[in-house]
Amino acid sequence: MRVISNEFIDKFKAYLIEAEKSTSTLEKYIRDLIVFMKWLAGQEVNKTVVLEYKQNLIASYAPASVNSVLSSLNSFFAFAGWQDCRVKTIKIQKQIFVDKQKELTKEEYMRLLSAAKQKKNERLYMLMQTICATGIRISELKFITVEALRAEKVTIHCKCKMRVIILPKQLCGMLKKYAKVHSIQNGSIFISKNGKPLDRSNVWSDMKKLCGSAGVSKDKVFPHNLRHLFARTYYSLEKDIVRLADILGHSSVNTTRIYTMETGEIHRKQIQKLGLLMC
Repeated sequence: MRVISNEFIDKFKAYLIEAEKSTSTLEKYIRDLIVFMKWLAGQEVNKTVVLEYKQNLIASYAPASVNSVLSSLNSFFAFAGWQDCRVKTIKIQKQIFVDKQKELTKEEYMRLLSAAKQKKNERLYMLMQTICATGIRISELKFITVEALRAEKVTIHCKCKMRVIILPKQLCGMLKKYAKVHSIQNGSIFISKNGKPLDRSNVWSDMKKLCGSAGVSKDKVFPHNLRHLFARTYYSLEKDIVRLADILGHSSVNTTRIYTMETGEIHRKQIQKLGLLMC
């Protein structure tokens, strides 16, 4: 009988760790699987039940979110040897521009920095600038260390890949002063009160608290949008998507293209400049 239990989930977790999946990937897969297990309420797993769950997801979430969950479940089914339970993801038409209601602008970013400064949240003030000036992932903040500042570069190990990020001299100077004031002599710069590297939830919560005073929609304010802002700004100046892919740590340039998409408003202005209409 095909039933998902906590013990089975623990075995899947051990498999993911052995497969060297990133912490964020591991947590997401397990989280999605636990939600599915609770929805099952003890039911046996088969293709019909999985398809029913898929339809339930489609009725409640955006296609990209549905596909993300299905990817987690399909990975578990492959691990369990339940190949016949795997389901197809939703085909999504490729977008050529992004929704400006979701993308953080440079002006909004500056307002968030000002708000952090006004609230005397120096750690968040420095952290946001570090992500936005380097394009690193929130999970990679732990690699920003005192030792990296001295070398003015950071070596990042993520998803079985390694890349080197050159740190701007101005950023190094700012973070060295921050480390000195807070008596951080070695290791990670951004740490919690107990000395451990900050996690995603800490940063997410702190950033959301800035929205009101900064006058920025909460839908735009989360760590990954700072990475997007870096990518769009870099590409607008350099027009080198291959180099940008290397900086961001993308295996495929197609992933990087998502980061460099312009808003529909910019696209509209571009086609209006073609001069193909007669008034």
